[in-house]
Amino acid sequence: MDTTVKNSFTTGPIVKPLLKFMLPVILDLFLQAMYGAVDLLVVGRFATAADISGVSTGSQVLQTITNVIVSFAMGITVTIGQQLGAKQTEKVNQTIGTGIVLFGILGVILTICMFVFASPIASLLNVPKAAFHQTVGYLRICGLGSLIIIAYNLISSIFRGLGDSKTPLWTVMIACVCNIIGDLILVALLHLGVQSAAIATVISQLSSVLLSIQIIRKMNLPFEMHLQIHKESLHRIIRVGFPIARQDFLVSLSFIAILMFVNALGVTASAGVGIAEKVCAFIMLIPSAFMQSMSAFVAQNVGAHKIDRANKTLYSGIVLSLVFGILMSFLTFHFRSNMAGIFTTNPMVIKAGADYLEAYAIDCLLTCFLFCFVGFYNGVGQTVFVMVQGIIGAFCVRIPVPYVMSHQRPVSLFHIGLATPCSTIIQIVLCLIVFHHMQTKLKESRT
Repeated sequence: MDTTVKNSFTTGPIVKPLLKFMLPVILDLFLQAMYGAVDLLVVGRFATAADISGVSTGSQVLQTITNVIVSFAMGITVTIGQQLGAKQTEKVNQTIGTGIVLFGILGVILTICMFVFASPIASLLNVPKAAFHQTVGYLRICGLGSLIIIAYNLISSIFRGLGDSKTPLWTVMIACVCNIIGDLILVALLHLGVQSAAIATVISQLSSVLLSIQIIRKMNLPFEMHLQIHKESLHRIIRVGFPIARQDFLVSLSFIAILMFVNALGVTASAGVGIAEKVCAFIMLIPSAFMQSMSAFVAQNVGAHKIDRANKTLYSGIVLSLVFGILMSFLTFHFRSNMAGIFTTNPMVIKAGADYLEAYAIDCLLTCFLFCFVGFYNGVGQTVFVMVQGIIGAFCVRIPVPYVMSHQRPVSLFHIGLATPCSTIIQIVLCLIVFHHMQTKLKESRT
């Protein structure tokens, strides 16, 4: 199989290749969302509210870790994209080799930390007593698969930087199918509980990576894997990826903080918000796909010094994403109870999840702007700003608002959920200010 880089985004039309590149990314993200939702879906149908709470809290922590890994790996995607745009093939090879070694070290550290600190994490999150044991077990078992999570996301980041969004799709498809089969056997048929769902997750991840390695070995890759650290590549990966990772980590902490406030309200509220967050993973698929595709597309054009084309990509992405945002907002608002009911038959949990989802119907109209801007700024290398705007949104809005609302009586999960669209509005304003500043400087440099 010949995978020589064919996807150059620096010439020709914008919309068609952007959508063509984005489609596998959407499918990839959908399968990842399915992958994370299957545990909760099966447990929700065949276990108790305490089990649902345990899986939802544990999977939220796991999702936070995954988001940080994906964000840090964006340093590889953007660096490779810019190097390809500048036709620096040897530097691409060095970036890939450096990334593999760096993420391997991080995987070992993460595995140890997840196992050792699972119980303190559960305590910190105010996990209801009835769900504490389930949460700790889920975290420890999934933590043992940290190296596998990192391996998958590293493979994805490399190929997206090369302009290939199809290979990562196959790897997550393998993991998703294996996880579904494992959950159905261990949880639904054998009734082995929450820990068995975590075991199925780790096994599926391992299967995905092993099969992915076999696929890659048969490819005619446009690079060589030299497993060693190159200082220049390491510096660029960290310079681009670390601010994104730190921002996503702190933003994810704000969502965990929401879960912590909600956990204090009891098992029903905890399970409901946990389910709503899984639904939101699907709601945000298209904006997330635009963000990741935008980063790869813009990075190549920046490397080729085609700033005007990078700007046109942003405009096109916002318009296309807005169309989907309007549709998802309508569906989320009118069918939020049905969406929550996919994961459980408990009427109280469904109502709690639907109340929280009502706020996300508003956010659907806003994320099409924010996510495209974030993808654009990642692609041009302005990752420090991405970090700053994310931190402002998280710590100035997304944490204080739920804290205040969780102490109001009666407590409304809708009011708690409003923290997200409020934060998004502030972040969009910051993005617009910086974009205007960038365009002003660009015009001045041309006069």
